[in-house]
Amino acid sequence: MNSPIINQLFADLSFDRSAGRAVYLQLADALLSLIRSGKLRSGQKIPGSRELAHLLKINRITATKAYEELQIQGWLESAVGRGTFVSGHVADHAPEKLKSIISTSSKTAGFTFQSRDYPDTIIETHVPDLHLDDGYPDPRLAPLKEFYRAYRNQLTRSGLYPKFGNYGNPAGPYPYRQAIAEYLNTTRGLKTTPENILSVRGTLMGINLICNALISPGDIVVSEVPGWRRAEHNFLHAGAKLIRIPVDEHGLMVDELRKICTKQKIRLVYVTPHHQYPTTVSLRIDRRLELLRLANEYGFIIFEDDYDFDFHFKHRPLLPLASADENGMVIYCGSFSKSFSPAFRMGYLVAAENVIEHLAKVRILLDRQGDHVLDSAMADLLNDGTIQRYLRKTLSTYQERRDFFCNLLSNELKESIKFTIPEGGMSVWTAFDKSINLEELAKKAYREGLLLSDGKAHKYPNYNANAIRLGFASSPKEDLVRSVEIIKRLIS
Repeated sequence: MNSPIINQLFADLSFDRSAGRAVYLQLADALLSLIRSGKLRSGQKIPGSRELAHLLKINRITATKAYEELQIQGWLESAVGRGTFVSGHVADHAPEKLKSIISTSSKTAGFTFQSRDYPDTIIETHVPDLHLDDGYPDPRLAPLKEFYRAYRNQLTRSGLYPKFGNYGNPAGPYPYRQAIAEYLNTTRGLKTTPENILSVRGTLMGINLICNALISPGDIVVSEVPGWRRAEHNFLHAGAKLIRIPVDEHGLMVDELRKICTKQKIRLVYVTPHHQYPTTVSLRIDRRLELLRLANEYGFIIFEDDYDFDFHFKHRPLLPLASADENGMVIYCGSFSKSFSPAFRMGYLVAAENVIEHLAKVRILLDRQGDHVLDSAMADLLNDGTIQRYLRKTLSTYQERRDFFCNLLSNELKESIKFTIPEGGMSVWTAFDKSINLEELAKKAYREGLLLSDGKAHKYPNYNANAIRLGFASSPKEDLVRSVEIIKRLIS
């Protein structure tokens, strides 16, 4: 039995049944608020779903779904025969630091930066028919006809001069920033406005812009190992000192970051918490909370690269770090390269309003503005639900291809490789037997009409997993079969 105080806490909860948000999600939000406010502590037992349904006079299924939602997110845990408890993973974190699952709209960042006065003013190779790429979408599934229609409409509607007759806002056209803000608030639990959004031409431009605007020579930047080389090169080009922290099966080893913080002043931490690049593992919830806590304590920026949030198969994905950022420490970056097509250079940065204003000024030095016609066409597709319908359709297709491909790998290559079935994303992080030279394998496969990574991008002085990413999403099943047949023949 729970204490009368606990029962009263739950009995005081109320719901707005006229709201557009489902009651079970309202209940999940309310329970999470109790956890984060410290009213429910780590390891504390809470009422069972039947008892909760009775207290709140709701259907037991509603109570069960709310509990399941918080268990998936990692806030609750259950034990057969014992009941449901607040997760032990949040035991060492001060709940008042993170007050809501949805952050408030930020106007002023929690970190400092130097503001200046600015004026207003790959080697291309043949791609064979077969490819197990880095994890790209299938352009044959993209809503290209709808996109063409939206783009054409932008150029044929009246009022062209007010929209496109002059230079526009370097942060991006307002309709695009508004559509992105609403999209992120709905799908990722953010609380943003158009003033928190900056349009960029993909993640790489976002990283480069951050380096130009917020990184000074000698600043310390922390990144993951293995990690994304292109991001690392940007930091090094900016004159930063790069410190790499290992990744394990639960993501970035935040304990190692804490040790560095006690000795050196860190300016920025670059992290891919949703599906870590390249290993695809997710950053566990206790590490997420600790990373945010360390950013608040030591004042460093978190650059959250969320390159493929929309494709998660096992359960609802963990919400981004930015959704729990109360102090404006996170700069969130996403793009449509993985969800739509790498050919269309559309992305966004999300940050405090004063940071966005600063970045927009710096952006003018490189790119007066983005492609406002392209951005406005994408805004139309977001507003009419085309992108959302496309993502739902491709999610099931990519999950089917993942399952098919992983079965192929297990059945045909099991003696030579090791892998874990990814919970999401578009590739399988695959470790090959040490006797297999991946550079030679890639060369031979290319001659056979199959494009593979040679693994060099994932090697470091103290790290060599002899592993590569095998992308499955861009290939139909028959091509996956032919690709695995080539690999099997070459390594046998």
